[in-house]
Amino acid sequence: MARSFHRRERLSALSAIDMSPLIDLAFSLLIVFMISTPLLEQTIKVDLPVESPKRQAAKEELKMEYISIRADGGILWGDIPVEREELRRLLADAASLPEAPVISLSADRSLQYQAVIDVIDLIQKAGLHKLNINTQAGGKR
Repeated sequence: MARSFHRRERLSALSAIDMSPLIDLAFSLLIVFMISTPLLEQTIKVDLPVESPKRQAAKEELKMEYISIRADGGILWGDIPVEREELRRLLADAASLPEAPVISLSADRSLQYQAVIDVIDLIQKAGLHKLNINTQAGGKR
């Protein structure tokens, strides 16, 4: 006697959830973890020599200098308004330090692109290469 796999009522609800995809996923994850776990634990046993404890010098934090360009084109060194020539002198002084500072540049979004590029050129001509350009996180305007 042949068995028919067709449902008599096409709109009748399923009475059971098919578990085979879930079981396949569980076994696949089990295999992945069984293969990757020994790789994480694989180390070479080495008996390292012991050194006497010593005090380590604290690493100095990076020195930051802040340059801001306002919407009207005014330039600030930290909180102090400066002219372009004074900025050039301050950048040269900063570049002559043993540990050159990181320059953090903030510019108003309404500025012409060229105003920002002019300040970046001054920074590069002074020999400073660590530059952080500040932006604001966010979506579309």
